[in-house]
Amino acid sequence: MGIKEGKRVPAVKRFWIIIRKGLFLMGLQNRLAKLGIDIMPYYWVQEGFEPCPVPSIKGNTSEYMLRYLSLEEIEIMVKDMPRSAQEEMIDSFKKGQLCIGLEHHNEIAAYMFMELNDFDFKHKKFKLKNNQAYLLNMWTFNAFRGRNLAPYLRYQSYQLLKEMGKDTTYSITHYFNKSSIKFKEKLKAKPLQLYLYVGLFGKIKKHYLIKTYS
Repeated sequence: MGIKEGKRVPAVKRFWIIIRKGLFLMGLQNRLAKLGIDIMPYYWVQEGFEPCPVPSIKGNTSEYMLRYLSLEEIEIMVKDMPRSAQEEMIDSFKKGQLCIGLEHHNEIAAYMFMELNDFDFKHKKFKLKNNQAYLLNMWTFNAFRGRNLAPYLRYQSYQLLKEMGKDTTYSITHYFNKSSIKFKEKLKAKPLQLYLYVGLFGKIKKHYLIKTYS
């Protein structure tokens, strides 16, 4: 298996992508979090509840293969992440998370994780029933972006989970992550609740329910 990010994106173009996809405010929030001020609005989202057509890949779908990824492959994929993120993803996988990916000519193009057990998100406990799953850490490598792989891979995860008896799926979406919101809308996902997490210098760690959607 090969994993590569492709050619480096020029700084100006990279900055424009950040602005256009709403990632500037996400980046600002991440920087403040490192200083001890973690203020994050997010949606609790239900996915896969409404039938939708299979998202089409831009290109030849037959060139992609869906498969589960191994621990060794995950360790390679996360090697450029901050150490804390690496350790969290690897530890979660060892505790039972599943990771699926799309392989294109022996190269991983995109991947995502599926949590089948109760989990914590910023110190808040989420409990899952036997028929429920939580989807997280969706990523498409630079060389494969713009091919509609995220919706396609997400749709395939619903099918795999249903085969396991998991017919209800949830996820969390950062309020400012326009890209994530957009691809979930393609799959007719719906926000159930809007929360605001406030973490201040490790002393205050609270989630506030802002809105519940009908």
